[in-house]
Amino acid sequence: MRKRMKIKEIKELTTKEIQERIDADTAQLVRLKLNHSISPLDNPSQIKEARRTIARFKTELRQRENQK
Repeated sequence: MRKRMKIKEIKELTTKEIQERIDADTAQLVRLKLNHSISPLDNPSQIKEARRTIARFKTELRQRENQK
């Protein structure tokens, strides 16, 4: 799992990079949930952190759309 990105770091990314990160992190979240359903993860808070990271990216995308 990647380290948590700060809002400042997210704002520096291009829109395309953010979209790619959303896609990658969403796929990783699905894998985490699947693995957790089969056998419990050592650190189940990874699921919560992945959801929040995706939300941060989506929030930044939405703010950029509203500024146009």
